[in-house]
Formats: sequence, C-alpha cells, structure tokens
Amino acid sequence: MSLEIKEYLEKDAIILDVRTQEEWDEGHTESAKHIVLNLIPLEVEQIKSWNKPVIAVCRSGGRSGQATQFLKQNGVDVINGGPWQNVDQLI
Repeated sequence: MSLEIKEYLEKDAIILDVRTQEEWDEGHTESAKHIVLNLIPLEVEQIKSWNKPVIAVCRSGGRSGQATQFLKQNGVDVINGGPWQNVDQLI
C-alpha cells in the first residue's frame, strides 16, 4: 500500500481528505485539500480540473474507499490512501 502511495506522491498527487470538518480541525496533512465525502459528487468537476493524480484519505480508509470508487468511475486517477496519517508520514 505505502509503495503505491509513494509512487503517487512522486507523481505530484493531491491528497484529498474526505473526513468531517471536526476531524479535519483536529489534525490533517498540511498540503491536503479538504472535501467532505458527501460533497465529493458536487465537487467532482473541480477535482478533475486539478489535472493531477489524487490520494484519498480519511480516518480508517472506509470513506476514502467510497470516494476513490466514485472518483474512479468519473475518470479521476485516484487511489485510497487509507488513514490520513499513513500518507502524512511519507511526506
């Protein structure tokens, strides 16, 4: 898993945190973008406009998995990074 995350980071991937505002406020990766999971469908065009690979993260990997599935269906190059700390420690 972390090998894939490293590869994506090397490709200048954007880290997309899909947790709630409360969770985000408690701590997050400094360079990450924050879009709450239920808003992802509304923001999909914005995400596509970044024109970069995406690493989705959340607290455990469940919500980022849902976001990954949705974004993949919409043509985004995305992987599920799982818990945000997993990705944070690789930066």
